[in-house]
Amino acid sequence: MLTGLDHLAAGGPAAQRVRGTNVAVLAHPASVTRELVHAVDVLIGQGARLKVVFGPEHGFGGEAQDMIGVEDARDRHGIPIRSLYGQDFSALVPRDEDLADIELLVIDLQDVGARYYTFVWTALLAARKCHQLGKRVLVLDRPNPIGGAPSCVEGQRQRPDHRSFVGLEALPIRHSLTLGEILAWRADEEGIPPEQLEIAAVHDWVREEHATVWDRPFVMPSPNMPTYHTALVYPGGCLLEGTNLSEGRGTTRPFEIFGAPWLDGQKLALDFHALGYAGVRVRPLTFQPMFHKHAGQVCGGVQVHVDDPATFRPVACYVALVALAHKQDPERFRFRTERYEFVDDIPAFDLLTGDGEARALIATGAAAHDVAQMVSRLRNGDLEIVRSARESLVRRTC
Repeated sequence: MLTGLDHLAAGGPAAQRVRGTNVAVLAHPASVTRELVHAVDVLIGQGARLKVVFGPEHGFGGEAQDMIGVEDARDRHGIPIRSLYGQDFSALVPRDEDLADIELLVIDLQDVGARYYTFVWTALLAARKCHQLGKRVLVLDRPNPIGGAPSCVEGQRQRPDHRSFVGLEALPIRHSLTLGEILAWRADEEGIPPEQLEIAAVHDWVREEHATVWDRPFVMPSPNMPTYHTALVYPGGCLLEGTNLSEGRGTTRPFEIFGAPWLDGQKLALDFHALGYAGVRVRPLTFQPMFHKHAGQVCGGVQVHVDDPATFRPVACYVALVALAHKQDPERFRFRTERYEFVDDIPAFDLLTGDGEARALIATGAAAHDVAQMVSRLRNGDLEIVRSARESLVRRTC
């Protein structure tokens, strides 16, 4: 398997696009070749005149925690690093002056297959800005670490009034696409011509395969995405951000481990197993987050263990777990109402699930399985979007 960056490093058509060209790159720690050479070094080695580096949420180096604004800096070559994650939504878009001398923006970001993961939306905002300014974009695509088969698509699209930085455009929660496919789809929808946005596609990726069989390490793209297993549960685990349950930040297994000081993990595990979900078991445990929610407090909770990635449905499982946690102690369970990814007036759980229905049902004590089924099932048009995105990439492959 070869990623877009691997092709560029080997001197393929992508290398011809950057050689002798004033280039900016949008990248992060996982923007590396199979030999773990970073995109910045590959671009310089291929003769690009690298003028500016852009970093997404968590920063170019991946040091910052979630929803922490990142300052501008310089890299080890002295090249300016411009942050695309600050204190407000406007900071997510490249500034005109940073693109003034740029002919081509290269985008190389590892996505993890869930619409909440913000890197794809940073990439889309940057591509839109380049289109506005008449600049070209080259996307170095990467495979989806949790699989690209249609059978793994799960979770409803968000309503138009529930789009945000955790979903700028309507997609199923677990979409099975690559970042390049999503950008190609949006470029077709928004009238960005193929000559202005090209994709260096992944070669020889078997869509049914996950990152466990790739011929390279899984490189963490953000501080709380340390392993493939984190990515596998993340389409469900991210929903915990919309509650007062610790999602395991401050532990070594974020999103796999979760809980709260008042939660009975033993009861939660028993109640969950009674629902009969395939491919997964949960184990009761206690843990003490070192930072973030409930920092320094001993929490009861569970760890999610995936036995069979092919049958595991993360969205359904985690919605059910949230509903069961609420039912266990509705007085102390709380949905997040604080500002979330630049949105003040819509609860985070609603932004993540796509509307307010799931939160309302959980609050009334509805059956966990019923709520999970409602959020996780696909609607008319969901798979058509997925197919359209894949077709769009073919038309834009360089």
